[in-house]
Amino acid sequence: MKKSAALNKLSILSFLFVFIFAFQLSAQVINPDTVKSQKLDTGKMWTFEFPPFNYLEKTYGFKATQEWFDDVRLSALRIPGCTASFVSEDGLIMTNNHCSRGTRRQVQKEGEDLAATAFFAPTLADERKVPNYTAEQLVMLKDVTQEVLSALQDGKDEQEKIALRDEKMRALKDQYEKETKLKCDVVSYYNGSLFFVQGFKTYTDVRLVFQPEEQIASYGGDPDNFTYPRYDLDCTFLRIYGDDGKPIKTEHYFKWSQNGASNGELVFTVGNPGSTNRLRTVAQLEYLRDIVYKNSAYLLDNVYNRLEQLKSVNPKKADEYERARLAFSNGWKSIVNTYKALNDPYLLARKKDFEKKLQKVVFNDTELNKQYGHVWKTIETTRNELRKIEPRLAGYSVNPQYFSRYLQIGNALVAYAKYQMLPEEKKKELEAQRQRVVGFGGQRGGGNLQPGFRDNLYPDNFDSILEEAKLEINIDFITMNLGKNDALVVKTFGNKAGKDAAKSLIAKSLFKDKAAVQELFKKTPEEILALDDPFVQFYAKSYDQLEPLRAQQKEIMDTENVAFGLLGQILYKTYGTSVTPDANRTLRLSDGLMKGYDYNGTTAPIKSTFFGMYDRFYGFE
Repeated sequence: MKKSAALNKLSILSFLFVFIFAFQLSAQVINPDTVKSQKLDTGKMWTFEFPPFNYLEKTYGFKATQEWFDDVRLSALRIPGCTASFVSEDGLIMTNNHCSRGTRRQVQKEGEDLAATAFFAPTLADERKVPNYTAEQLVMLKDVTQEVLSALQDGKDEQEKIALRDEKMRALKDQYEKETKLKCDVVSYYNGSLFFVQGFKTYTDVRLVFQPEEQIASYGGDPDNFTYPRYDLDCTFLRIYGDDGKPIKTEHYFKWSQNGASNGELVFTVGNPGSTNRLRTVAQLEYLRDIVYKNSAYLLDNVYNRLEQLKSVNPKKADEYERARLAFSNGWKSIVNTYKALNDPYLLARKKDFEKKLQKVVFNDTELNKQYGHVWKTIETTRNELRKIEPRLAGYSVNPQYFSRYLQIGNALVAYAKYQMLPEEKKKELEAQRQRVVGFGGQRGGGNLQPGFRDNLYPDNFDSILEEAKLEINIDFITMNLGKNDALVVKTFGNKAGKDAAKSLIAKSLFKDKAAVQELFKKTPEEILALDDPFVQFYAKSYDQLEPLRAQQKEIMDTENVAFGLLGQILYKTYGTSVTPDANRTLRLSDGLMKGYDYNGTTAPIKSTFFGMYDRFYGFE
């Protein structure tokens, strides 16, 4: 049985496949009451702690052994943000180009432009070490479920139990790192039903061998990115060296096939996928649909499309705008299509049926009902409570990637002023808890607003056209969440919206240039908070509302997290490991047959070719 040499992240791709499938079915008129769920609706992201021996044999007739799973696991590697794999016995590893663009910048020498020329090392001596780069191999798996669960017994309430759990997990991590000299993570499955220590061997000498030029690595541009069929060279090769300065020798690697995968052949993908939310309840998914993804899709879709429009408005910066679009195009395609899928009646009906089946198991068992019968109602209640506060949290917060610099500066000034007014003890507390300090991310604090940071708030290449365009979108986003009759919205935007409101606010603002902004930071906290600037006043008036909302949000989520943990126990007790736990950035294996699929009224082939690449070019010439 062949193992795929191309290892991709599964987090969003597999999720989108389900969505595309759902869209095709939802085009038909459906009766939600007749829609039935399937056991594997939650996905096929098998863990290496409990390999799917029976499933693979029953489904494909493939009798996998523990040795086979060990070989696959040891052939895979975790690199910063992505997955890679050994593809030769001499330490050669392969990953995606989009996973390794940063390595190009790190090894590039003065006068070089590797994005344009590519990089290839013809000999070992020409391979370039990537500074501060690691590759990690999962070499140890240890079940510590009983140790963690036993620690919970001393908790007087759920919050204390969670604290004891986290404390035990940290202790186990430290213990096993000392004993094994490995880098260790303590991971949980099924929402805290099972716990394992994963030990990683870390390689620190990683050298770049080959990376294609960006033109072929991203061939087809954004329209072809994150989709299929695709015609590009999205790969990078690196090599791992040992402490002796020589390429390591490994017996575990994915061997190249002479002929490639054939139609109908069983293939596997190995990676470290992120959460898909597939194990969430209907109430949670409806909340994500109505609040979270609605907001995210609104921002991404509008900013993404506006950048395309600005290419013709400001041609000198067309390339810069295109790079900005490419930087988050994967996220745009994922979020926007996830939002569409969450609004798909077929998909939701299928999820409701899955939930009903699970509830039936619990409600029909006296003991299970006593222990878990309240779970769904609890989660529904917490989501209803979150619905009351999340729009205000969204309206008062700042998203650095999609919010205009005008709003970011206003937020930063208020955060800085509020921080300076704190007692010294409180400042030290915030410095010790950096996650509470304001950056561009909307959290309030101010401790990292040092002069160097403040200089970047208004960059030398400030793009007034782009920032005004973003502001138009942001104003409508804030109004959408807070409501057009909200007192702060009315006071700040008046009866204006979008473009008209943006122009009016910019005309009134004190943020005329970089020097003006720097001068504002020199004022006393009281003077800053009293500035006659609409952006400052918006955040000055919302500042004191945001912290209580965050505290309320945390309290609600603490309650829900306990119930969600119980939901994981229900799934595990009902289905065991035959239903995979949701992805959590741990190493997983996914299976399938090499087949084409129907799309756009035709059929996608199982592979793309060089001929197709040239046809793609000349077809648009």
